[in-house]
Amino acid sequence: MPKHIRLISFLVACSLWSMTETAHAQAFIPHTVQIDNAQLEKQGLSLAQEAAQLAKFQQVEPALVRAQLAAKLAPQNDKVWWLLGSLYLQNKEFDQAIISLNKAQTLNGKNPEVLFALGSAKFQKKDYQASINHYQAGLKLKPNYAGGFFDLGNAYYMLQKFPEAIAQFNLAVNQDKKFWPAINNIGLIKYEQGDIPGAIQQWQTAVSIDKKAAEPLLALAVAYYKQGNQQKALQMGVSALRIDYRYADVDFLIENLWGQRLLSDTKQFLALPQIKSASQGQ
Repeated sequence: MPKHIRLISFLVACSLWSMTETAHAQAFIPHTVQIDNAQLEKQGLSLAQEAAQLAKFQQVEPALVRAQLAAKLAPQNDKVWWLLGSLYLQNKEFDQAIISLNKAQTLNGKNPEVLFALGSAKFQKKDYQASINHYQAGLKLKPNYAGGFFDLGNAYYMLQKFPEAIAQFNLAVNQDKKFWPAINNIGLIKYEQGDIPGAIQQWQTAVSIDKKAAEPLLALAVAYYKQGNQQKALQMGVSALRIDYRYADVDFLIENLWGQRLLSDTKQFLALPQIKSASQGQ
């Protein structure tokens, strides 16, 4: 296009703009995206379901990513925040777990599972009194939950409030006669108190409930060895470690709340050649 024609076209355009500006400028409305909040929440809940399924298969990291996005899409859903907090807890991100679980509790103060999860998070941070408060609050809403009594007993145990701990473990067993971990932990307390026969009785009961329970089986082996019954102790110890070799790791025993007296005797037991071979899969 020749230069003078381009100029005329430009002037005509300017003239037309000046004529229509007053009439149409106020009528111009920019296009905005309409957000469907209900659809977003639906997508969030779908992601939360995916996260829950992944968590069942121990795929915590991908589950956590989906749960984080789900919480952004469905921020008013307490169950989504509970799921996110539980995944943080499983991933040992305790501070993040507490933040998410507190959000869930704010949205719904009547969900006992949130309170139990908060208790577990505080327990992991060694704030045992706070964990007791959460467990007790959860049990008020879900009074027949054996796991709640067990967790509460563990918190009392860590504060060395042994009578209170045993009382809670017994309440757990009253709710579920096959809840051998509570029976096992009564044995842990009795051993720390120097009542080895009493501890043996508890661990025998636990093993009778579940013959594949490596923890009470190894504890029994250590107790028998301490009493001088070496042959029986070695047989039980080898069997326990073949079921679950992790119990040869002292740090793992500490995580499972084994006390100092039992740990000291267990270290001697694990040093025996036969037990060393079993722990190494030989």
